[in-house]
Amino acid sequence: MKNTECIIYMITKRGSTQVYRRDDKGWTQKSSKGIVRRMTAEQFLSHLLPALTPAYKDRLIVKVKKIKTEGIDRAKKSKR
Repeated sequence: MKNTECIIYMITKRGSTQVYRRDDKGWTQKSSKGIVRRMTAEQFLSHLLPALTPAYKDRLIVKVKKIKTEGIDRAKKSKR
């Protein structure tokens, strides 16, 4: 699975959700209020890695959802 083929959700115990995804320009973060911010890979990792530690296991849920990119991949291959 490539970075561009998934969406990462971080959900707090109160139900607030941060959505992270990768596109051709880099990573984006969408806040629970709908604000979209661009971020570097390092910034994304600084959000993700602490959430995966035992210290956050009762406060945060991390979910990864695979998205379909077959049509996009086929279109790119056919142009080559």
